[in-house]
Amino acid sequence: MKTFVCGSSLQIPCLISQWNNNPKTRVNYIFTNNKEENYNKIENKAEIEVEEIRVCTHRSCRKQGSTATLETLTGLAPPNVSVKSCACLGRCGSGPNLALLPASVILSHCGTPARAAQRAELEIQHSDFYQAELLLSQALDLYPFGGIHIIYKHRSCARLALGNYNGALEDANEALTLSPQYTEAYICQGDAFMALHQYDAAEKSYSTCLEIDPSILRSKFFKVSFVF
Repeated sequence: MKTFVCGSSLQIPCLISQWNNNPKTRVNYIFTNNKEENYNKIENKAEIEVEEIRVCTHRSCRKQGSTATLETLTGLAPPNVSVKSCACLGRCGSGPNLALLPASVILSHCGTPARAAQRAELEIQHSDFYQAELLLSQALDLYPFGGIHIIYKHRSCARLALGNYNGALEDANEALTLSPQYTEAYICQGDAFMALHQYDAAEKSYSTCLEIDPSILRSKFFKVSFVF
C-alpha cells in the first residue's frame, strides 16, 4: 500500500478538491512532508481514482478527531463513493489516517475545521502564532458550519501577536459582525485599536465589552495584555 504523509495543517477539502459523477470518482490530492508549508504553494500534486474511503477509528486516530473526519467525509462523498470506518491503518500518532481505494493510498493528518481551530488554540498557548494563523486561515477557507466567530477571534489574537494589527482588527470586526454580543471579540478589537494608537476607539470597545458582561473584568482573557 502506498503511503503519503500530508502536512498536519492540511484539511479534508484541501486533500479532496473535487468530486464528479464519473463511475470512478477522480480526486485531486496534495501531499508534503513539510508541515509548515502553505498548501497553496505545493506543486507536487497527483490525480487518482477513488471508489471507497476508509477512515481509521482506532484509539490513536479517534483521539485525534477521526470520528469528525468520518462524519465530514460521509457528508461530502457522492453516492458512488462509499465511506467506512476501519481498524488501525498504521502510522499511529499521525492521524486521522484514511485509505483511498482501490489505489491503496494512505493519507495522514486529515483533520476538520474544528480540529484545526483546536490545534490553533494550542499553538497560541505555545506562542507559535505563525502556525496558529496558518491553521485558522485554512479552517476558514473550508467554510465551516458554526463557530466561525470564534475562529476569527483566535486569528485576531494570532495576528496581533505577529504585528499584523490591521489584520487583527479586521478579524475582530468579522467576529463581531457574526456575533455582536461576543465579549472576547470586543477585547481583541480593543487590543488592535490600542496597537494602532486609536485609543478612543479602544476605550469604546472595552467599555462595550464590560456593558455586555461586567464579570469578564475578572476573567483571565481580559487581564492578558500584549507588549508592543
